[in-house]
Amino acid sequence: MKKIPVLVASLFLGASASVIAGTAPFEAQPGPTPEEENSRDLFSYETTYTFRSDFKESKLGRGDSLYDDFSYDHRFLITGKWYFRAGVEYERYDFGNSDNGLPNHLQAAYGHLALEYVVKDYAGASIELDPGAYFQNSVTGDAFDIPWKIFVTFPLKKDKIFGVIGLGGGIYQNPVVAPGGGIIWLISDKLRLQAVFPKPALVYRPNDDWEFRILGELNYTSFRTDDVLTTERKLQLHNAVVQYSEDRAGAQVGYSGFKPFKIIAGAGVTIIRDFDFFRAHQSKRTEPAPYVRIAAEAKF
Repeated sequence: MKKIPVLVASLFLGASASVIAGTAPFEAQPGPTPEEENSRDLFSYETTYTFRSDFKESKLGRGDSLYDDFSYDHRFLITGKWYFRAGVEYERYDFGNSDNGLPNHLQAAYGHLALEYVVKDYAGASIELDPGAYFQNSVTGDAFDIPWKIFVTFPLKKDKIFGVIGLGGGIYQNPVVAPGGGIIWLISDKLRLQAVFPKPALVYRPNDDWEFRILGELNYTSFRTDDVLTTERKLQLHNAVVQYSEDRAGAQVGYSGFKPFKIIAGAGVTIIRDFDFFRAHQSKRTEPAPYVRIAAEAKF
């Protein structure tokens, strides 16, 4: 993993101080302790199916994808609202409907190691490492990667508008370091705009049980593949790195009436699916296709 620049670390500490300073008046009032207002155990499961669509190169035929993800984390209180979070995650893409020589699945098993400043169950600042194996079939030494991300949230207009600045990267990511961020605008008690990339959303929450989102997603993960011998002669690779991505736009509804669980259902369009073999200068993309999603989260 590349070393995080000193400037980024300074930015993280400075913005964290702004968050702390901005919440000081609230901390001075009687209220829940961090142990009471912040959950310690975090669980999530998701499955998303993207229907068949054509590859832009006719020789590759058609394809669909099934994405499954499971994660569990535990927060360890350090002091005040600072936590160390540790956990595990397994994610997998399965591809079907075309015998074109592209990977039929991609998977990753990795850990979470994070330092976070948490307010009312939301991380206002975080540094996270996700070391693990990102592979097709074989877990080898060169399938190991350490993706990382860092972000800070800071007030632009007190209790109304917040800025978010972030960076992320990995050994096999292209580019090795990429920016993220945006703004969060609390339009009202029930409506907020999270214009934060890579996952912007407009969120409406009429009560404690229901939540509605219009959202976008830019999902990028790199994997070590085995043999990639496609029906196109120009793409014949062994032990190559592929950066696979699914860019989506859609809507979803969440129901939190079964405490501590939140049940989510969503649908929309996967605008593009891309197998990017960037080291070989080859990228294989599909046309848009609809997707459906079910998911569950729990905090306790």
